[in-house]
Amino acid sequence: MTHSQEFLDLVNDAKSRVKETGIEGYKKMREAGEAHILVDTREDHEWAAGHVAGAVHLSRGIIERDIVSQVPDKNATLVLYCGGGFRSALVADNLQKMGYTNVESMDGGWRGWTEAGLPTVRD
Repeated sequence: MTHSQEFLDLVNDAKSRVKETGIEGYKKMREAGEAHILVDTREDHEWAAGHVAGAVHLSRGIIERDIVSQVPDKNATLVLYCGGGFRSALVADNLQKMGYTNVESMDGGWRGWTEAGLPTVRD
């Protein structure tokens, strides 16, 4: 997908303030049993086509509205993913502004996950 320079500038600005983890970093976190909540921030149709097992779905369109009721602990570790790591960086930036202190965006996102041949599920 080709993105506009304006969108990329917005994403890069957000990425300057958020922590990112790659696919391998997330796999290590998961394998070590580190407590976290994996959040799929993609759209409904993307989620329905497949997602990472154990993820919760809070799309970018609703996450800021619903996150406090779904995850009231603002110190919980949240790992966010989208298609490639751009939308999740934007969401991570907003969640930090809302007071969430342990938010990470998964660089590579769904695309990186599936390209690595890691397991996925469908509902």
